Amino acid sequence: MSIIINIDVVMAQRKMRSNELAEKIGITKANLSILKTGKAKAIRFSTLEKICKALDCQPGDILEYRSDE
Repeated sequence: MSIIINIDVVMAQRKMRSNELAEKIGITKANLSILKTGKAKAIRFSTLEKICKALDCQPGDILEYRSDE
């Protein structure tokens, strides 16, 4: 099972930098980097909600499932 994080794609579409998004959602640049690289083990719904609000998108725009098969 693979969950792909597409925050970079949505950020590029919105022309938003990591520093700006981190500031808007109230997390550190380091934690945002962990999310963007897919190294995070979990994400809080409250953080996901803030990301979606800041990027004006839906959770499905950010998260994608790809089968390992």
